[in-house]
Amino acid sequence: MSVSEAQVRAIFRNMETGNRPGFLAGVHDDVDWTVLGTHPLAGHYTSKASFVAATYERLKRLLVGDSLMTIVSVLVAGETAIVEMQGRATARNGDPYNNVFCWICTFRDGKIAKVRAYLDSALVQRLIDRNE
Repeated sequence: MSVSEAQVRAIFRNMETGNRPGFLAGVHDDVDWTVLGTHPLAGHYTSKASFVAATYERLKRLLVGDSLMTIVSVLVAGETAIVEMQGRATARNGDPYNNVFCWICTFRDGKIAKVRAYLDSALVQRLIDRNE
């Protein structure tokens, strides 16, 4: 079964408003999520809970307020969506944390089942080094 661009945008629109619970409602509990790179958040997570604990929860301690992620582009083919986003946030030390993201998502039954997430590893490392 295919996913539509409208369905993908509806899920990811929650990231634009800081509605993490709304976004995570569109993710399967048993998601297979890989964050690429050589930074401390990089890794392979086999559940929504483990991904949230290792990434969102850690970032929440390093940032002031929410990280808002604006959709730049969406490309859909069958059950796969490629979503490019621009993030905007402020680190606890006052530095901007404006990362870029490209997530390749596989959908199952209208929800995200697998993600390969690409981002600026050096920027993540600098955020952690200066704020943790």
